[in-house]
Amino acid sequence: MRIAITGSKGQLGGALIAAFADQERLEIDLPEYDITRLEIVDTVAAFSPTLIVHGAAITNVDGCEADPDLAYRVNVIGSRNMALAARRAGCPIVYISTDYVFDGKKGAPYWETDEPNPLNVYAATKLAGEQLVRELTAEHYITRIAWLYGDSPRNFCQTVLRLARERGEMTMVTDEIGSPTYAPDVAHAVAVLVKTGAYGVYHLTNSGVCSRHAWASAILELAGLADVPVHAAQNYQRAARIPKKVELRNAFGAAIGLTMRPWREALAEYIASLELA
Repeated sequence: MRIAITGSKGQLGGALIAAFADQERLEIDLPEYDITRLEIVDTVAAFSPTLIVHGAAITNVDGCEADPDLAYRVNVIGSRNMALAARRAGCPIVYISTDYVFDGKKGAPYWETDEPNPLNVYAATKLAGEQLVRELTAEHYITRIAWLYGDSPRNFCQTVLRLARERGEMTMVTDEIGSPTYAPDVAHAVAVLVKTGAYGVYHLTNSGVCSRHAWASAILELAGLADVPVHAAQNYQRAARIPKKVELRNAFGAAIGLTMRPWREALAEYIASLELA
């Protein structure tokens, strides 16, 4: 396979590179490549990929509220360009989307076919990217993920550990519920999925849900820092409206034998991989 991976310098990008380590790759990220410019279509097509995995995005949810134009350029125009590149190359595309396309008001797990209703700029631009991929390509995998963490100094897990070191306590909300998802698990699932030819929408999160408070508590427990207090809070005010509870049902993946392990099991592996003083 010849694989073009966008967002290659991010935590999911790094995991994807590892998952496709034995394949010829075009690794696309700033400053070498800018997916918002139409020229990227020619660049990617010239590589003659047999698969494009499009993970690049502006994922700072509050930052998207502050700069919606940037969010639109990257998450919408960039996605259009990568869909056009896939169409030009005649290859499938994997589009990495988000659980935030849903409003969190269902009161039950979301199926792949449930109607999205984004609450913020980030989610709206990611949903627009989904729609463009559907419109412009016939062979696509739209994969929704949630609460991603991996090999990066900037993720929720690292923030919790930093707060434990610097403050000795922290406050986390109990009213935001989702599925912590380990980047290498997503990358492995993508590598399996693209061999099936079963195009469509997939929910690729580690199984189970928890609150931000419970996630932080689990991180500290697994890191041997269970004595660090985690105070409970609700209704934390931020720039973007955040869905309160989103659990993604992996029905389509399970139907082809593609499931993901429980979030706490994946988290334990991640914490064990860290060099904790």
